[in-house]
Amino acid sequence: MASISDVKRRLPGEFIEFIYEEFSAGTADKMLYSFMGDRYTTLRVNTIKYDINSLMEYFKKENIKFDRVPWYKDALIIKNADEKDLEKLDVYKNGYIYIQSLPSMIPPLVLDPKQGEKILDMTAAPGSKTTQMAAMMNNEGYILANELDKIRCERLKYNVELQGAKIVEVINGRGEQLGEKYKEEFDRVLLDAPCSGEGRFNINDVKSYRFWSVKEVNRLSNLQKKLLVSAFKALKKGGILVYSTCTLNKKENEEVVDWALNNLDLEIMDIDLKINGAIQAFSEGFNKSISKAIRVLPSKELEGFFVCKFKKK
Repeated sequence: MASISDVKRRLPGEFIEFIYEEFSAGTADKMLYSFMGDRYTTLRVNTIKYDINSLMEYFKKENIKFDRVPWYKDALIIKNADEKDLEKLDVYKNGYIYIQSLPSMIPPLVLDPKQGEKILDMTAAPGSKTTQMAAMMNNEGYILANELDKIRCERLKYNVELQGAKIVEVINGRGEQLGEKYKEEFDRVLLDAPCSGEGRFNINDVKSYRFWSVKEVNRLSNLQKKLLVSAFKALKKGGILVYSTCTLNKKENEEVVDWALNNLDLEIMDIDLKINGAIQAFSEGFNKSISKAIRVLPSKELEGFFVCKFKKK
């Protein structure tokens, strides 16, 4: 079994320094402990094709043990099977379930898309949030799902089709350009931004942290601001915008949100979900309303995540 010292030795030194600067030693230790191994496999039922009660009955017959998720009735934490085991099941092959990390389910819940609305998912692959939103909308309305990477875009199309999300149109383009092309066309916009992925670090998977550097964090922060401008332009007045990342640093989270408040006509809204393991975003040195955003701390069940809900004035 790895130790905290192993984690400190393997992960980038500047990242470790940041964790201990920003969080209490106890919290920082817990976070590093979560990077030691695999998290539980989690999933949601695809309500376009199936329902949670039928799924729980099916899992009981298959001797698959699970826990419910208090803040999301359609999600389960699987206790005795991993992704590979689940992929062999009919419910997976038929698109009745979607294997997805729990924090990744939060941004669509916060965005709260309604039947008949027009939604933009700016960086959509592999489609976990896109298909979740289609299910939340009962497959009524319209979702434009954009992805820059051609290979990831194909994966997005495949998942949209498998899940039966008929209201989704997939496009392959630059998110920074969508605002000019679709000015004030969308009721709600989801920007689950490209990020440095610190909340998903795993010392057994070198790919999860290999490309991390302070330079890369700065590059991503600049890209996130450009994407936010584009999201703002595409959003109708009075519309809702959710900004999220699966990273932990302030540069890509609070600093980006603070910049948006200073440069775009946006206000931050409260997030009503009560999630165990979520804390208020940091507001010291920033606009005080940023404390309404949430930061999910990485644990055995949760990847690290950041979510902020805006309204266009």
